[in-house]
Amino acid sequence: MVDANNNERLLPAQDKVTRRSSLAATLATTTLLMMLFLVYAGDAPPMVNEAHYLVKAKNFWQPDWCRSDLFASSGKAHTTFYALFGWPTKFVSLETTAWMGRIVGWLTLAIGLRRLCASLFANSLASIVVAIVWIAGVEYGNLAGEWVVGGIEAKVPAYGLVLMGLAELVDRRWNRVWLYMGAASALHVLTGGWAVVAAMIAWLFSEARQLDCKPLFTRWLFVGGAMSLLGLLPAVWLNSGASAQDATEAARIYTYFRIRHHLLPSDFYFEWYVRHGITLALTIAATAIYFRDSWNLRRMFGFTFGAFLIAVGGMIVGGLPALMPDLAAKLLRFYWFRLSDAVVPLLLAVLVMRMLADHRIWLRRTGTVALVVAAGLVGHSVVGRASIPVPPSVSNALLGWDMDASTTTQRQTFVDWLKVCQWAKQSTPSDEVFLTPRHQQTFKWYAERAEVVNWKDVPQDAKSLFQWSERFSEIFPARLGNIRVTIGYRALREYRKRFGVRFMIVDRRVIGQDLPLIRVYPLSSDDNQSYAVYELPR
Repeated sequence: MVDANNNERLLPAQDKVTRRSSLAATLATTTLLMMLFLVYAGDAPPMVNEAHYLVKAKNFWQPDWCRSDLFASSGKAHTTFYALFGWPTKFVSLETTAWMGRIVGWLTLAIGLRRLCASLFANSLASIVVAIVWIAGVEYGNLAGEWVVGGIEAKVPAYGLVLMGLAELVDRRWNRVWLYMGAASALHVLTGGWAVVAAMIAWLFSEARQLDCKPLFTRWLFVGGAMSLLGLLPAVWLNSGASAQDATEAARIYTYFRIRHHLLPSDFYFEWYVRHGITLALTIAATAIYFRDSWNLRRMFGFTFGAFLIAVGGMIVGGLPALMPDLAAKLLRFYWFRLSDAVVPLLLAVLVMRMLADHRIWLRRTGTVALVVAAGLVGHSVVGRASIPVPPSVSNALLGWDMDASTTTQRQTFVDWLKVCQWAKQSTPSDEVFLTPRHQQTFKWYAERAEVVNWKDVPQDAKSLFQWSERFSEIFPARLGNIRVTIGYRALREYRKRFGVRFMIVDRRVIGQDLPLIRVYPLSSDDNQSYAVYELPR
């Protein structure tokens, strides 16, 4: 074997030592990355979207579980994720399943990031620096609310596969790029699909004028495309039976009502534009310095430029609602800003690491300052999360209710929530359906019972989406501020008849301590000061 640096033939014993040393460095770096992810995102489950994804995954494997719940039993958009990550729910709790999924998702990210950095840097610890700056950049520099390192959901392992594909891209192994991007699309069709588009733009950027141009249309591109069908077909199938009018109306509900904070540029806060503009400006400035540094970096520039062009396309589409609202609603559903929110900070992180390795003192100092700032931001996030005494998905900050409540109050409210969910789980049949408070998204997670409607758990197929919208508007009418559920006898009797619901859980902080209904829990008000269960009138 020949050492590329010394051009000397290594003896077998030396070769074994080298391979062992390389394996040890790989394992150490991957372990450090996993520890970083754990410190940053190792909150008690469920995280923000875990109660959403894993509830769906459990119903995928056990269709009788919460079968009367509109969301849980609706069309399965992320079938591949449910199939791969949902089977543990048959044997262990949702909490344990979440931790198992996190380990797999974070490991995929760690492997992908380490491989990318190994293609760009000789320093084995470069991926740690890149990870710190990347995490800070995504959290504090995103435009549309994207995140990568967090609780388990389909996009987390999908991003890990995108990183692996990006590692192959910078090394110019295009056939492997399409396989990894196809696998990412199978898990999350939008994350992987937009990455394919960005990779094609990178190919045009770096290959089209090369004398030894690598071909684009190879059998591996089509193999990757075939793999992506595992994610594409379930998503297409959701609306296969809907008319054009129904599909349009469903898109309007999804884009203009439920997910507008991620999809509609006019709904983004001004501060989001400022922070993303700063991140983008810093990335462009660093790119100008290193644009001709190496072809590896230039190929990554091309991929990032592709992600940026996709976001520009999203901005153009974002200007259409005033002229063509129906068309805009359909197009904006595709999360145009997701990839750029993740990839622009990634390129910035790579360039910061490049500065730290530069021979020019002013660039090394600039990189050091950037790393210190990023580490401070990550530390600030870690401390902030540690100060929240409850899982993120039940925190007041996320639910938007009584956001100035003390940690003691939040903890007591969470304990009361667990109590009422435990009562529902132990005191009612498994097929029971509940009316639940507006400011919660974890009832199915803790109580394992169906609910009539839930703001977080929005279905994605047109038929179920219509039902969700109608139910939400009816249960939480705008005249009551989308907070209070009506307590009119006539309406409650109608709910019981239409939805098969017997019990209503109320937030006593919103509704009050006593209602003119039969209270079945708690028997004494002192047993649960935050929540109560009432039986609906017959």
